[in-house]
Amino acid sequence: MTCVEEVGTVPGEQERLEVLHAYGILDRPADAELDAVLRVAASVAGVPTATLNLIDESRQCQLTTVGFAGTNSARSDSMCAVRFLEGRPVHVPDASLHPDYAANPWVTGRLAAVRLYASFPLISPDGHALGTLCVFDSDPGELTLGQLDRLQDLATVVVALFERRREARRSAELAAEAQEQRDLVELTMGVLEERQELTDAVLDTIDVAVVAADPSGRLTLFNRAALDWHGLPADSGVAPADHATTYNLLAADGTTPLAPEQVPLHRALVEGAVRDVEMVIAPPGQAATRVLVSGRALTRADGTPLGAVVAQTDVTADRRQREALEEAHSRLAERSAELERSNRELAQFAAVASHDLRSPLAVIDGYLELLLDVYGGQLDEEAQSWVGTARGAGVRMRCLIDALLAYAQAGGKPCAPQLVDTGEVYAHAVLDVAAEAEAAGVAVSAVQPLPKARVDAVLLRQLLQNLLTNAIRYRDPARPGTVTVSGVATGTGWEFAVADNGLGVAPDKREKVFAMFDTGAAGRGHGIGLATCHRIVERHGGRIWITETPGGGTTVRFTIPE
Repeated sequence: MTCVEEVGTVPGEQERLEVLHAYGILDRPADAELDAVLRVAASVAGVPTATLNLIDESRQCQLTTVGFAGTNSARSDSMCAVRFLEGRPVHVPDASLHPDYAANPWVTGRLAAVRLYASFPLISPDGHALGTLCVFDSDPGELTLGQLDRLQDLATVVVALFERRREARRSAELAAEAQEQRDLVELTMGVLEERQELTDAVLDTIDVAVVAADPSGRLTLFNRAALDWHGLPADSGVAPADHATTYNLLAADGTTPLAPEQVPLHRALVEGAVRDVEMVIAPPGQAATRVLVSGRALTRADGTPLGAVVAQTDVTADRRQREALEEAHSRLAERSAELERSNRELAQFAAVASHDLRSPLAVIDGYLELLLDVYGGQLDEEAQSWVGTARGAGVRMRCLIDALLAYAQAGGKPCAPQLVDTGEVYAHAVLDVAAEAEAAGVAVSAVQPLPKARVDAVLLRQLLQNLLTNAIRYRDPARPGTVTVSGVATGTGWEFAVADNGLGVAPDKREKVFAMFDTGAAGRGHGIGLATCHRIVERHGGRIWITETPGGGTTVRFTIPE
């Protein structure tokens, strides 16, 4: 019975699910009483962990837990779903040795490592199994008959609390019929008094405001919640046309007074029913309450009007949270739009600047080259050195322009992560630096296989190319240079490392080198490559940092989150 596909074939399963859903407890927080019962269950069993599991069509819903953070899981993974329909307690000293549970993910370590396991079915009054009260431990053990009996008692208490919670919810529905019930029980004074006491107790217990009126619209009932929110008792002497002003009833915007014909109670009298009408109750001297109002007109058995009743639910906190979320989304959208605009302008500026700066540099270099070709024989050694210095400065300027353009593009291009083979990206990056690595005598290799990761392949190639170039240029001339690239999945994403045996970076410089134009202690390069790397990793939501390679050198590590 552990497979979801078999649910529909279990006799009575449809009726069981209807009963379970009727309690209205799935995917809702447990109350303090259920938490207390579960703590007692764990204490009685002498175990650190316990849970209330409800089994629906496809899930195990952990309503509340002790000793671990509860979560929903597939019904097919549930230990409790194996036997709970049998309606009997289950006691297993070591689940890893039991044929029904040994392969279960709660036992194997994928979800937990349960050993001692005991579950007690939660049986509704009409005999349907809703789930279990479950206690367990990561060590094997046994419970005594006394412990098992007490835990079964606690399972009975849990179902009783479910029943009480369902009855409390039903009470709100009964409130809408309270006035009609009063009329029906007038047959005898004794029945009338009994029902009156019951109705009053129910109305004063629930956290829903109930307001009733007679056929003329004059108020006949405020329960406790209605009195708290309106600030004044129900006064039948107040004319229906004055209800909105007397109790300061406002429209959903919180400022516009309701017209008499807009008051939900009056609408229910005239229209027959209202549903989910939002308004604000703002009595002077106390906090306003935003409510959703539903109700209907009431009639006697012979069809004559009896009045109307409405139920008001407090949604103040919900609306406040919704407004805060909408405001946050609006601010985020504005900032995203501004960031996109800024990135576009930066990329455009970098492209224009690159073109406008490269052109005059090319002209200068061309004329210097022409000068050497035509008049080189007439220039002395010092003059030729000056021309060579000028041309070298032009080359450095072009490299700086290329680096600035790469930095701008790293922030301006859309970052579109996809699942890619990082080994292939690494291979392309190695080809980009192969000539420079060969000229410098540096061997580049990877710890294979590099993982598949969800990254932007173009940006990752640029990142690896920059890191490999840095490792090649800052090699240690006293020994053959090596660069090793590695990457592993971490469970929350991926971590990569580019390790060299070069000159290394002093500990006090390892954070500063990621800043723009910081060339580190060596003072070489233009100080943009690592800043570009930092920008690429940041756009993926990851982190980049430097450690020392064992035996000397620099290891640059970066993470890509899932």
